[in-house]
Amino acid sequence: MPNLDLSKIIKAYDIRGLVDTEFTESLVSDVGKAMVEVLRIRKSDGGPGAVVMGRDMRPSGVKFAKAMTDAVISAGVDVVDIGLASTDQLYFASGSLDLPGIMLTASHNPASYNGIKLCKAGAAPVGESTGLAEISKLIQTSIPQVVTQPGKLTHRDLLQDYARYLRALAGISSVRPLKIVVDAGNGMAGHTAPAVLDIEGLEVIPMYFELDGNFPNHDANPIDPKNLIDLQKAVLTHNADLGMAFDGDADRCFLVDNLGKLVPPSALTALIAASELQKFPGSAIVHNLICSKAVPEVISECGGTAIRTRVGHSFIKQVMAETNAVFGGEHSGHFYFREFWRADSGMLAALYALVALDNSAGKTFAQLLTNFDRYPQSGEINSEVPNVQEAILRVRADMLANHEFDELDGLTITAPTWWVNVRPSNTEPLVRLNAEADDAATLNEVVTQALTAIRDFE
Repeated sequence: MPNLDLSKIIKAYDIRGLVDTEFTESLVSDVGKAMVEVLRIRKSDGGPGAVVMGRDMRPSGVKFAKAMTDAVISAGVDVVDIGLASTDQLYFASGSLDLPGIMLTASHNPASYNGIKLCKAGAAPVGESTGLAEISKLIQTSIPQVVTQPGKLTHRDLLQDYARYLRALAGISSVRPLKIVVDAGNGMAGHTAPAVLDIEGLEVIPMYFELDGNFPNHDANPIDPKNLIDLQKAVLTHNADLGMAFDGDADRCFLVDNLGKLVPPSALTALIAASELQKFPGSAIVHNLICSKAVPEVISECGGTAIRTRVGHSFIKQVMAETNAVFGGEHSGHFYFREFWRADSGMLAALYALVALDNSAGKTFAQLLTNFDRYPQSGEINSEVPNVQEAILRVRADMLANHEFDELDGLTITAPTWWVNVRPSNTEPLVRLNAEADDAATLNEVVTQALTAIRDFE
């Protein structure tokens, strides 16, 4: 595809686009062939000679899986097809089989999209700086036409192996009588949750488990509170102990407590950090810079070392590898585990929440969270502006005063009773604002001041 601008499709961490206009069978084929070259997958290039592939429930996934399979096989590489899978199930396959992975998914995007997530053997990430930029360049120039023996296609069902592995990592086989509601959003959790949550003593009330890439009930994007309303109501209706919601490819998890209240991902990050530090005392824990300050506080109180990173899974995974961190959490609902090849798994995070609840001496989940949910946060507030950097400079000029600041990712200003972070979107003319304060009144003042500065462009 000479001279094709792929910048809107091949992004920092994955590939996504509108089906049949941006994201086509031709593009998928080119990605597959370029991946073989860039990651040197052929045995003749010193690679494993095979990849493992999965797909989500989007209707277009069938034809794109065929296009990818045909391309990779034609390039002399075997394909191990695990069929319908969550993204973390694909990571399990990549890790356990020690093969590069291809996941056909557009995650939480609407039904009109599809995409690809790639990883190296052992579920190591492939992002812009670790392969995607080279893949894009090769597609736009010329992919070598290597004459080779075609690869072979095999099929493997790894669902039960994946489920057993997650339960073993979490240390859960049975619980006291507990009732949970699980909202799969018609996404891949409807495929994986029945296998993973087959736990003695656990009653699962399913919501929207039917696999449907058209998302007839609500978007499979639980970071948006409106998509959690059905789950909140169901938790109260069924008098459940906990509610769980997953995004389309089920690699992110969001929780609702027994009172129907949304659980901040930072609180779940702190809870899992405390649990991991019991198993691995003194370990490092990674968190991104928009997590609540309760996260490093809990890590320190539990004897661990808190390490702050930029937002984004490639940064989290890189720092985890460099520091041998046992766990990493992001406020976006991504949770990374050293024992899971440093990959993220929303389902494993959900199991950790169940274990904590089971071990809480009869506490409710709301009571259990008291120590981990300490400060009010704004959540992410996006503002479209004509010049992102100028907007960030206005915040700096208006709010910095004598406070501490850093530019690890955008601009973070830290005061004794609050912090605010403003950073640019990677793909859109947006400024992303996150803030936290010791009390709600202060938070409201800080957010109002920051938004006034950001939006003062007329």
